[in-house]
Amino acid sequence: MRIKKVINNNILCVVDNKGNEMIVTGKGLGFKRKIGERVDPALFEKTYRMENKAEQRKLRELCEQIPLDHLRLTQDLIEYIKCQLPAPLNESLLITLADHISFAIKRKEQGIEFVNPLQGAIMSYYPAEYRLGRHCLRMIQEETRTDLNPSEAAFIALHIVNAELNTSMSVMYDITKLIEGALEVVEYYYQRRFDRESLDFSRFVVHLRYFAQRLFQAAPGASGDYDPDFQEMIIRSCRQHYKCAQCIAEYIQNAYGKEVSNEELVYLTIHLKRINLSKTEPPPPGNP
Repeated sequence: MRIKKVINNNILCVVDNKGNEMIVTGKGLGFKRKIGERVDPALFEKTYRMENKAEQRKLRELCEQIPLDHLRLTQDLIEYIKCQLPAPLNESLLITLADHISFAIKRKEQGIEFVNPLQGAIMSYYPAEYRLGRHCLRMIQEETRTDLNPSEAAFIALHIVNAELNTSMSVMYDITKLIEGALEVVEYYYQRRFDRESLDFSRFVVHLRYFAQRLFQAAPGASGDYDPDFQEMIIRSCRQHYKCAQCIAEYIQNAYGKEVSNEELVYLTIHLKRINLSKTEPPPPGNP
């Protein structure tokens, strides 16, 4: 391995014989080292490498800005998260989550705390990821003796969902807001409130997550193989639910300026029909 950059006394940026860049750590590993010098891999305690070159550069820059302990802690958190979720996670999670956690710890030390305005929505729409976010807070407290605001669990959950869906954090906020708005439309249309703990609610939210992702990333619709006869049959046999799907499409057009395809409308209709409304609760007094 040849040294590409000495980040500090404990961190080096090195390249192998094939030109692959990686970040390596070890106590005193960078002390009095010089660029171009060879270094024995047996001295490495930890190795961090991204497949994407742009992400590798971000990782190198991040290592220059945050404490090594925060990077190591984040790597441990991600290993735990991977064991709890079936979906693969984008490799960039190490960068985005380490950056967020390190900044959150620094803000806490300065007495600055943020409250996530979407915390309630995130708890409902991404329950598994939110539970992982709370677990991460406990691990951070144990390792750093820093009690982060409980709202940070929601921020961490969004980073996890972002890594699951391979999208950006700004898009994740849009997706979450769209889900919230779509559910309000559905509850108003049927004059019922979802049981947030029900399987039906979870199923519908999962569909809305991927539907919103396709919408914001301009990906092909999930139901593009439905033939016109099938679509017409669904529209005729599920008129009430199709009208609700149209209401969702109208909300999306007004709020985001995006068109919902006929195929997506049919797919929404099927999911709306699947919702067991008999198990939902009536809205609280004074609400539609």
